[in-house]
Amino acid sequence: MKKRFIAVSLVVAMAMTSLLACSSKNDAETASSDTKAKKEETKKEPTKVILNEVAHSIFYAPMYVAIEAGYFADEGIDLDLVTGFGADKTMTAVLSGSADIGFMGSEASIYTYNEGANDYVVNFAQLTQRAGNFLVAREEMPDFTWEDIKGKNVLGGRKGGMPEMVFEYILNQNNIDPAKDVNIDQSIDFGSTAAAFSEGQADFTVEFEPGATNLEKEGKGYVVASLGTDSGYVPYTAFSAKQSYIDKNPKVIQGFTNALQKGMDYVQSHTPEDIAGIIAPQFKETDLDTITMIVERYYDQDTWKDNLVFEEDSFNLLQDILEDAGELDKRAPYKDLVTTDFADKATK
Repeated sequence: MKKRFIAVSLVVAMAMTSLLACSSKNDAETASSDTKAKKEETKKEPTKVILNEVAHSIFYAPMYVAIEAGYFADEGIDLDLVTGFGADKTMTAVLSGSADIGFMGSEASIYTYNEGANDYVVNFAQLTQRAGNFLVAREEMPDFTWEDIKGKNVLGGRKGGMPEMVFEYILNQNNIDPAKDVNIDQSIDFGSTAAAFSEGQADFTVEFEPGATNLEKEGKGYVVASLGTDSGYVPYTAFSAKQSYIDKNPKVIQGFTNALQKGMDYVQSHTPEDIAGIIAPQFKETDLDTITMIVERYYDQDTWKDNLVFEEDSFNLLQDILEDAGELDKRAPYKDLVTTDFADKATK
């Protein structure tokens, strides 16, 4: 009787074990299936973002680092980079909706706001803190002073654009009247001044890179002054988007800003040689030695901030420059045209 009881007990135990095993297997399969479903649910297609940049220049190295290092892709952003060739064209692209984000001088956002745009453009990240252009002379001038420019012909920038206004700001700081003491030609399209200068036009030209360095390499010009050094810290370029786009896509803007901050961090912690190496694919027409030389020039003048926060003091300085240039009749409110929410989070 006792043996029979033991045998029955064993059968029952084995049956229970089998049931438990099947249950555990089913639970495990269900859990695995749920996890897989959740992963598939959270795995989304990258968000397409069209970025219109005012110019394609080594001056904007941290942005290209973020692109080439895959930081935008890491944030789930499929970035389409388009060059606008001028802040006015970049702003038009943003306002028309053909670009999601614009990268340009923030003066454009002030102009459109003061013109009464309902869905105005808001700056959410500042990239550069110094001007990126250089004064190029036709001859070497190791002892150049700004007095040397009096009475000369200069190829300048578009009226109301940052390159031209910073140039005029420096002239005013040196007691030189841009309208009376210098002959500034503003008739040549952005990006074409270096070619015009190499063909013999004017005594000086104001150039971005690689235009300035290429003129030196060709023996057709010599950099005699850095506008970035002589103008001091100026909020030269920033990223912006329409208020409606920011309101609808806060996660995209945050991810975009996070990627930029990683690019800024890389630039702050690496050498010009490292930076040049990573951004070289963006400038296939320029050899690595030239890219390195240009990066070093910008690096040495403290061009890039260590964060993307567009501070109110910088915004006020920008409007001072606009007023000095006679381009601003009414100052715009910082609280309307700048948000630091995304840049603040990106630095944490």
